[in-house]
Amino acid sequence: MSSQGFESQIFEKERIQLGDTEEYIVRGGRHLIEKLPEAFEGISQVGVIGWSSQGPAQAKNLRDSLEGTSINVVVGLRDNSSSIPSAEAAGFTKENGTLGEMYQVIKESDLVLLLIADGAQAKVYKDVFSAMKPGATLGLSHGFLLGYLNSVGESFPENINVIAVCPKGMGPSVRRLYEQGKEVNGAGINASFAVHQDVDGKATNVALGWAVALGAPFSFQTTLESEFKSDIYGERGILLGAVHGICEGLYDYNLQHNVSPEDAFKRTAECITGPITKIISKEGMKGVYARFNDNEKELFQKAYSASYHPAFEILLEIYQEVASCNEIRSVILANERFSRYPMGKIDGTPMWVVGESVRANRSEKPEDRPIDPTTAGVFVATMMAQIDVLLEHGHSYSEVINESIIESVDSLNPYIDYKGIAFMIDNCSTTARLGARKWAPRFDYNLRQQAYTQLKRDDVVDSELIAKFESHSVHDAFLVCAELRPTVDIAVLEV
Repeated sequence: MSSQGFESQIFEKERIQLGDTEEYIVRGGRHLIEKLPEAFEGISQVGVIGWSSQGPAQAKNLRDSLEGTSINVVVGLRDNSSSIPSAEAAGFTKENGTLGEMYQVIKESDLVLLLIADGAQAKVYKDVFSAMKPGATLGLSHGFLLGYLNSVGESFPENINVIAVCPKGMGPSVRRLYEQGKEVNGAGINASFAVHQDVDGKATNVALGWAVALGAPFSFQTTLESEFKSDIYGERGILLGAVHGICEGLYDYNLQHNVSPEDAFKRTAECITGPITKIISKEGMKGVYARFNDNEKELFQKAYSASYHPAFEILLEIYQEVASCNEIRSVILANERFSRYPMGKIDGTPMWVVGESVRANRSEKPEDRPIDPTTAGVFVATMMAQIDVLLEHGHSYSEVINESIIESVDSLNPYIDYKGIAFMIDNCSTTARLGARKWAPRFDYNLRQQAYTQLKRDDVVDSELIAKFESHSVHDAFLVCAELRPTVDIAVLEV
């Protein structure tokens, strides 16, 4: 579907210019909540299936947005689910009719939001499909299931709508910014939306209504296939896996140059999640570059030149693994190993232990911390390499920017800054957690072997590569998207 191929009589679309392309978006806001009954015409029950990262946030946001209407939000869980006490604590109970057995809720719902873990979706999708009413709408917040169906030669039933609303952040961010948006209109997490199958002509309105109900300040159109490729790829890259690998490797690089452990942490993780994140959020990658004097620019250029191609190599491999569905098969197999080997810890290495004391003794605001030009060069080169891989494969600018920049700096990095790497990664989906653990070591290794070993050389600066960075079309496109972001910065709390 093209970027201008959607129509809605309820929600107004806006045209934006990104690079050399036009795209259309829908601007959200609290004033649109009154339009939800019209958008959800014919829907009397929304079933939210699952209670992991997205489930709690989406169920609560939908309940709040639909309060006072005739549309009920009901959570569906397995009878023996360990999540039942948590759902009950949030006010979803059998007694008040808002909590039920998973398949019973699916049978009774007109809109079924399937938010269980990806590996579980691959196991139970046939039962889910058979339980759904003809003409009902299946809602996904990730394209994983489509990728899995493609890999096994199957498809969605022809008698249901299939849509997606994919928030550009972890579940806790979706809830936290929605809550902030009760005080500041427009606060929320941006989302992409897709209409994969429309059997009754209402699917687009339902998808946009769902995004508005979640509090998305801006909704960008995509396709379900494009979403699963960019999303699974992005979380293995700069969003989760790459930033973890960069931090680990640069921490050791600083130790080898006689920097104290505390200062090594400050030059790496604290630098990335503090000033680099804050500047990119408002001014883009070139905003970081513009902060440096001539000597610092040379250090940035060396690090960028040394890191871009090693990062690109890994990112291209990730994209190919995702697009071929190999990465989806890897996730399915990993889920099958959990009974023997559950998900391991990722924050026990020396740098993250040192990080606990650094965070406890902070004095300055994140944006006031010093910027290390070498760290900035490595991080920005990896971010740019991720962008270039997506653009090479035909992804829209809005999807590229959301999956490679905005989600990183506005939703995820603040969680590392607040409490460390595990606090960010392990509040994400199982698929994301697995991908970060699998690919972070690859980034660490490739950058150690190919990039950091070059930084002592005087001829490491690739002037052509730097010129391409300086003139890249994504910078102007980002500045447009930077205006299409939450009206407030996320206030990270315990989740």
